[in-house]
Amino acid sequence: MVNITMVRMNLFGKNPGIVVGLFLTFLLFQVSGALADELRVAVASNFLLPVKELSKEFEKNTANKVVVISASTGKLYAQIKQGAPFDVLLAADSLRPELLEKEGIGVPGSRFTYAVGRLALWSADTKLFLKKNLQVLNQKNFRYLAIANPKTAPYGKAAEQVLRKKGHWDQLQTRMVRGENISQTFQFLVTGNADIGFIALSQLRSNQGQRKGYSWIVPAEWHDPIRQQALLLKRAKTNKAAKEFLSFLKSNQVQKKIESYGYSLEQL
Repeated sequence: MVNITMVRMNLFGKNPGIVVGLFLTFLLFQVSGALADELRVAVASNFLLPVKELSKEFEKNTANKVVVISASTGKLYAQIKQGAPFDVLLAADSLRPELLEKEGIGVPGSRFTYAVGRLALWSADTKLFLKKNLQVLNQKNFRYLAIANPKTAPYGKAAEQVLRKKGHWDQLQTRMVRGENISQTFQFLVTGNADIGFIALSQLRSNQGQRKGYSWIVPAEWHDPIRQQALLLKRAKTNKAAKEFLSFLKSNQVQKKIESYGYSLEQL
C-alpha cells in the first residue's frame, strides 16, 4: 500500500486530491454501471416512432438502456410464445397481452392500456380528394387500396371491419394490397405502390414531411376500439428498469405526449 501511495504521489506531485478525485469518479462510474439496467421493449409498428422518442427521455432520466424491437402485434406475440427475450410488450391491441397474461407468460396485474389508436384513410395523391365518407372507394381512379394484414395487425383488423361495415370488402379484394404490419402499409403509400390506404393516425403525425395529399380520420364507432396495451413479461419480473419504464408510460406528462402523437387516451 505504501509503495502504491508513493507512486501516486510521484505521478501527481503535491496534489493527492487528484488521486482521490479520480478514485471517487471511478467508484461512481462503477456504481452507476451496476445500477443501470437494460430492457428490451417489443413494440407494435404503429408506436415505433413515439417509443423511440420516449425511450430517449427515459434513458436520459434514468441512465437505463432501452432496446426497441418492432413488428406486427401478431408476430411479436408468436415470438414471445417461442421464448424471444423481451421484457415489455407494447401491443396494438388488448387481445395478445391478455392471452399472454392468461398463459402465464405475462406478470399478472401489470397489463394496462397506454393508448387508444385511431384509424385514418390517407392518399399522397392530391387528385384523390377524400371527403368525410368512403365514396372515393367507389371510384375507378385508383389502382390499389392498402391495409395491414388483418390476421396479425390490429389496425388491419379495424380496416377490415370498416370496409365490411360499409359494404366495400368484397368488391375491393382484387384491388387490395396487405402490408405485413402498419409500417409496411404506410410505405406502400409513400412509395406509390398503393394509391390510398388505411393507416394509423399517429403515422401522419409522426411523418410531417410525408403528409402531402389528403387524409380523413375514420369515426371510432366504425370499428372496435384499438386499445393498445402494455404488459410486463415474466422474464422481467425482477427487472427494475422494465417496471420503471411502465410507470413512466403511465405518468401524466408522458400520456399527454402520447396523445399528441395521434392517439386517444383511457383513464389509467
